[in-house]
Amino acid sequence: MQTIDLDRKARIKPSFATRRVAFDDICLLDTAATDLAPGDLLMARVDKPGHHKSIERPDGRKALLMPGDEILIAAGARYAPDQFEALAVTSVGPAHLAAAGGICGVVVAAHSATRAPTEITVLGAVCRGSGERIALSHYSVANEPMVEILRVPVIAICGTAMNAGKTTTVASLVRGFALAGKKVAALKITGTGAGGDLWSFHDAGAHLVRDFTDAGFATTYREPVATILGGARRLVAEAVAAEADVILLEIADGLHQRETAALMRSADLRRMVTGIIFAASDAMGAEAGADWLREAGHRVLALSGKMTASPLALREAEFATDLPVLTADALRTPETASLLSLRDQGFALSAAA
Repeated sequence: MQTIDLDRKARIKPSFATRRVAFDDICLLDTAATDLAPGDLLMARVDKPGHHKSIERPDGRKALLMPGDEILIAAGARYAPDQFEALAVTSVGPAHLAAAGGICGVVVAAHSATRAPTEITVLGAVCRGSGERIALSHYSVANEPMVEILRVPVIAICGTAMNAGKTTTVASLVRGFALAGKKVAALKITGTGAGGDLWSFHDAGAHLVRDFTDAGFATTYREPVATILGGARRLVAEAVAAEADVILLEIADGLHQRETAALMRSADLRRMVTGIIFAASDAMGAEAGADWLREAGHRVLALSGKMTASPLALREAEFATDLPVLTADALRTPETASLLSLRDQGFALSAAA
């Protein structure tokens, strides 16, 4: 064990994924750790900056990375078809910065247009003064008894794939509900730890913003679905306790991603969610996704996403699915928000451009 003195702690660059960790708890470094698990708090040295040339700090600022920098990150896997697939690191030694939010893994696949990952060396597992290893789960939202959530509308937003327009859809909905006078909770329940989506929800006017890192995960890739659902329930319970009038759940990646598919087929999620808005990049993806969700037992309220940038694609999707297709501008209106609330209760929602 090494002691982490105050000078070293002052120089370290913390990451977004570690934002709930109490800095006073950081005392020792286990430099011989060989059994690291996802969510373990790690200290690493930057060796060669690559794709990620900066790290996202807890406050959202991007801190430039230079060789020799020491960073505070967490072990975790990553699933990002447009960037990397990475497996969680399991021991000290060479590794990669798999995501700017502070995810430490070993990259096993990369998009052909992506630069080489940033090379780092894991120096050790961070421990308390007692020698107990620190994990993100130690700082998660309270594991409260599950409250009755069906009295609060819960709308889930999922999509065809990464970058289909899910986050824009959520932020636009937040704005619409906020303008309608509603307290909105925006919760991202799966994905890779990073702050960009959460800041956009804050900026749109959300009353409460949380994600899976608040439930103790660095990422949700390769996590058991029952564990992910447990985290989602804690976040929803917190939103209900905060007196949210409506809860929005963003579910990352696409319906063919393993955890997303299992989550959307889960009876527990169906009981939690009162309706789905599906984001797609094109009309065929919208039709296939809507059919998939209906077969899984979900109520699809509307479609949105990147395809709404094209009036022709929007019309194709409306014709193919007989569902309203809503642009970001439409979602940002209080009128659409009110109609979505009504549709949750069984009323019709006409298409909006």
